[in-house]
Amino acid sequence: MYQHPDFLDARQCAAMIRLIDANKRPSTLLTPSADPNFRTSESCDMDRWSPDVQPIDESIAALLGIDPAQGETMQGQRYAPGQQFRAHHDYFHENEGYWAKMVESGGQRTWTAMIFLNDVEEGGATWFPLAGIRVRPKRGLLLAWNNMNPDGSPNTNTLHEGMPVGAGVKYIITKWFREGFWLRD
Repeated sequence: MYQHPDFLDARQCAAMIRLIDANKRPSTLLTPSADPNFRTSESCDMDRWSPDVQPIDESIAALLGIDPAQGETMQGQRYAPGQQFRAHHDYFHENEGYWAKMVESGGQRTWTAMIFLNDVEEGGATWFPLAGIRVRPKRGLLLAWNNMNPDGSPNTNTLHEGMPVGAGVKYIITKWFREGFWLRD
């Protein structure tokens, strides 16, 4: 797990929050969950060529030393009080029905970069229970982790949870990278 404080400045964070508020929709899951409260946030896809998004997108790839063509579309997320994303991994499970489609569109997710866009009054921490790490939202803070072990197997220690917001609203952006070039249908 890597942390980069002040990766984004206040102006950049405000611009991302405006984009999220203007384009948000209920968040979805790749595989449906029987638990209706598993993921209750709102999300939006960020246009990578937008003048506000492109420099951030490129800066994340440069920081991680990853070809930008391996990056998925950056996603914005908004969590109101009570909203959460229960414990999950960002890597793809190879035994799931969606795996063949993921192979065609760049393969396994390798790295995740997540940036907090604001401080939150209460709650909303990102918790990595197996790693014993809990990170409170802090405007501009980037977290990055490798979803794979050195041998290419999934890094199960990356299990993480967007804990419920108690007061205020939490905004983040997330950027995932693939092992190959990510292609859109």
